[in-house]
This record gives sequence, structure tokens and C-alpha cells, in this order.
Amino acid sequence: MIPFLKSTAAIVWKDIKTEWRTRENLSAMLVFSLLVILIFNFALELDLRARESLAGGVLWATFIFAGTIGLNRSMAVEKDRGCLDGLLLAPVDRSAIFVGKTVGNLFFMLVVEAIVLPVYSFLYGISVFQPGFLLVVLLGSIGYSAVGTLLATMVVQTRTRDILLPILLFPLTLPVVIAAVKASQGFIQSVPFAEISVWVNILITYDLIFLAVAIMVFDYILEE
Repeated sequence: MIPFLKSTAAIVWKDIKTEWRTRENLSAMLVFSLLVILIFNFALELDLRARESLAGGVLWATFIFAGTIGLNRSMAVEKDRGCLDGLLLAPVDRSAIFVGKTVGNLFFMLVVEAIVLPVYSFLYGISVFQPGFLLVVLLGSIGYSAVGTLLATMVVQTRTRDILLPILLFPLTLPVVIAAVKASQGFIQSVPFAEISVWVNILITYDLIFLAVAIMVFDYILEE
């Protein structure tokens, strides 16, 4: 267990150091996210109640498109710089590579979300700093990062990886996106938790199932 955690931590730390030197991935995700919420802010000149009814959809549309940029770049950089071959030659469990890359992608996604949420709250006049809402953001981001990392690894060898990843990713992550939008919307509109719990349970179940499946098949996908 300790070697697994050390290998995972080493991969995460490598991704963070690499991104800190270039800041290419994080800056692209952040600029894109801020542009999207600014465009929606000026395009949807609605009253507060109408904005609340659209808040969850706007927010998650921003997160998933920004997250897709990060996922695509994450594995593409590994492939283009030859790091993927180095990871394959390293004497570590292949599942540690998957977990490390997933945690790294999740970290960058959460950094972007931590910057976007205050700006979003200010522009739209909607309070999003609720424990339940933040939990939904975390659960949705985990599911999206896990499936996205697996698919990014699958398509990184293809020439059309930039186009192919969204085509495969969006249908597979549709359940987690719908559940995240519904749960986020419920917390924003102060709906009783009994009505939101079903969506939260879907998020938890989705995360557990797809994390388990991804870990089991990652070795095969990496070899292929």
C-alpha cells in the first residue's frame, strides 16, 4: 500500500511541478471558464429568480468544457514529450499511474473552480458557498476527472484526439453532469435535502462504479 501511495504522490507532484513551470494548461482552463461565465452574464439579462433557475446549468457547462481542455492537454503532454513511455517502463503498479493522473487532473479542475466560484457568485448575485453545494462540486469533479483520464489515455495515440475525446466523454459523463446540475440547482434554490438526496446518491454511486471500472481496465488500455 505504501509503495502505491508513494508512486501516486510522485505522479501528482510531477504534474503539479510541470504545470507550475509552464502554466499552459491551468491558464487556458481559467481564461476559458471566466470568459464563459462573463458571456452568459451579459447574454442572460434576467432577474434574480430567473438567474437562479439557470445557475446550475451555466456553472456546470463552464466546468465540463474547461475540464475537457485540461484532460486533453494532460495526456497529450505526456505522449508528446515521451513521458508516457517512461511511466510504462517504471516499476510501479499501472493503477497508480491512473490514480495519480486522475488526482492531478482533479487538482487542476478544483483550482479553477475555486477561482471561478467567487467570481460567479459576485456576477450572478447567487450564494454558492454552502457545504452541500461544494460537496456536489467535488463529487461531480471526481467522476468527470476519473472517466476523462481513462478516455484521454485511450485516445492519446490517435491523430484526432482533440475531437475524439469530447465525443466519447460527454455521453459517458452525462449521468454525472445531469445529477450535478440537478443537485447544484437544488442547493441554490434551497430545496429540502430529501429532494436533492437522490441526485447526490447518483453522484456517489457513479464515482464509485467508474473509479473501480477505470482502475480494472486501465492496464489493458495503457498497453493498447
